[in-house]
Amino acid sequence: MIHHFRRERGGSPSDEGDYECVAQNRFGLVVSRKARIQAATMSDFHVHPQATVGEEGGVARFQCQIHGLPKPLITWEKNRVPIDTDNERYTLLPKGVLQITGLRAEDSGIFHCVASNIASIRISHGARLTVSGSGSGAYKEPAILVGPENLTLTVHQTAVLECVATGNPRPIVSWSRLDGRPIGVEGIQVLGTGNLIISDVTVQHSGVYVCAANRPGTRVRRTAQGRLVVQAPAEFVQHPQSISRPAGTTAMFTCQAQGEPPPHVTWLKNGQVLGPGGHVRLKNNNSTLTISGIGPEDEAIYQCVAENSAGSSQASARLTVLWAEGLPGPPRNVRAVSVSSTEVRVSWSEPLANTKEIIGYVLHIRKAADPPELEYQEAVSKSTFQHLVSDLEPSTAYSFYIKAYTPRGASSASVPTLASTLGEAPAPPPLSVRVLGSSSLQLLWEPWPRLAQHEGGFKLFYRPASKTSFTGPILLPGTVSSYNLSQLDPTAVYEVKLLAYNQHGDGNATVRFVSLRGASERTALSPPCDCRKEEAANQTSTTGIVIGIHIGVTCIIFCVLFLLFGQRGRVLLCKDVENQLSPPQGPRSQRDPGILALNGARRGERGQLGRDEKHVDMKELEQLFPPAGAAGQPDPRPTDPAAPAPCEETQLSMLPLQGCGLMEGKTAEATASCAGLAAAPPPPDGGPGLLSEGQAARPAEARVTQPAHSEQ
Repeated sequence: MIHHFRRERGGSPSDEGDYECVAQNRFGLVVSRKARIQAATMSDFHVHPQATVGEEGGVARFQCQIHGLPKPLITWEKNRVPIDTDNERYTLLPKGVLQITGLRAEDSGIFHCVASNIASIRISHGARLTVSGSGSGAYKEPAILVGPENLTLTVHQTAVLECVATGNPRPIVSWSRLDGRPIGVEGIQVLGTGNLIISDVTVQHSGVYVCAANRPGTRVRRTAQGRLVVQAPAEFVQHPQSISRPAGTTAMFTCQAQGEPPPHVTWLKNGQVLGPGGHVRLKNNNSTLTISGIGPEDEAIYQCVAENSAGSSQASARLTVLWAEGLPGPPRNVRAVSVSSTEVRVSWSEPLANTKEIIGYVLHIRKAADPPELEYQEAVSKSTFQHLVSDLEPSTAYSFYIKAYTPRGASSASVPTLASTLGEAPAPPPLSVRVLGSSSLQLLWEPWPRLAQHEGGFKLFYRPASKTSFTGPILLPGTVSSYNLSQLDPTAVYEVKLLAYNQHGDGNATVRFVSLRGASERTALSPPCDCRKEEAANQTSTTGIVIGIHIGVTCIIFCVLFLLFGQRGRVLLCKDVENQLSPPQGPRSQRDPGILALNGARRGERGQLGRDEKHVDMKELEQLFPPAGAAGQPDPRPTDPAAPAPCEETQLSMLPLQGCGLMEGKTAEATASCAGLAAAPPPPDGGPGLLSEGQAARPAEARVTQPAHSEQ
């Protein structure tokens, strides 16, 4: 009980702060969780309500904010009279908000915010509400005047998510979670026209909440969102358990806690903070406490304290160290002496008491810079009071201690002793040689950064094998891994020697012999390639291949087009010949019988030609198509000037024989395709002797096209 509680004023002592209860007996001491004591306060309003004008049927909102301990209770007054909280149109939110929906003329007045706690009572400035006439009734898009704020609460508190929407018609307010999870119904209620109240919040209520204002009967909507964070004080999932362990063994405590945010775990030993060090280790974010080689001084009460911003919790457990009667004391006079760079000799004396039951000793070894968990042991017989520890690292400090063992248990540990192994010269470095040219070499090896820590590096020597003296030493730092030798004799064999050194001296050397004579001969026969030129040549070759492919494809396309257009030209040319050879159309009585005679056989004769394909009248074709340049030969055509010419001279002289696609040795049908396609003898029944234009064109085209394919 604290009478006359005092606050800190002007440097005077204060009763505010964190309090702990401490309990102690002969087994140890425990400390309770912390209790914070604060003085009740009340500040001035930092947000006062503001005057508001609203239409009848609309929404009005007032807000005030004030800080205090404990949290102030907020109420409202209208014209200095507490408002009627039973009025459903009036909604009071705990955070200091007053909402009035469905405004009426009688709602007009002056409103005050009243804040009170055990420290004081504060009244805000007045804010006037003016309600104007009824609205026009025109359509108004839904809008959210005030959306939910981001909140951070502790479990079991109440969350108030505000949402005030307007519009005409009045919008429908709904709530959802952004992650799609259901809000639930337990502890959930809607206050006023759209405020979401969540009572007794838990960590599962954390998330982003979305307020939506929908126009009735449509999909028109407006949204606003706020994040709710619920914190939970630390609580234990696994408590530490009291244990009893023999002296010299290892004790382990486990303590696991959960909370939001995740709690931090600390350990206390008899009320004092326990940190890692010596034979005490903390692992798994301090959730595991391990004490190795326990002794009488480790017997105590150990507490696990889990704490976060929402609160703290503590749990305790007791460690009892068991001592068997008649156990020997710790070994004495432990000494460690370096023998070499990898060996240390450890010696000791037997304990003072209870030595008859000793069955052996255990030597504990670790690097002085390593944590205790990297320690390892070696067993020693009971009659031996010294031990040679081997396979150690050069120039390294080690820690040693020893225990005596009996059938009933181990003695306590001896006093630890330290010893450092001797240094040694480095080992021979691995060396490889690469011939770069007729007069240059490249030497390669692995870098040894540790040489720099021991004032060391590399020494390089080289000489022609025919000489007795080396060139060198060339001193190189331990971080270097290559070196080039140039301006060498192309005809000589060279001996190269590389060794590492430190403050303890030079190590053994690695020796390599290399001949430049072969490289010189190869260089003379085939000069070294210029990789850049070769790369450029490869690029040029690749470019040439691509260009060649494009040219080849283009040529193929042109050849195909040439053949297609050439074929079409031959067809059209033969059709032109057909038209030229055809006599003028006219009455049957006016047709020239000379043309009929000139143009070959009658229908029956053409049938005979078709049946005997091996007999071709080449003379008739020569008469029709005289070869160019045959001016000295007599003209086989009729000389009667009155007789109409079958074709113009220029057209006939320009048409070669193969223009119709005929080849020597083809069928008589192919021969007749030019010789007899223009006209036919009159049928026996006295019908017309000339084929019509449509009848002549189709067979002529078919007969000409077929030989053209044969030519290809």
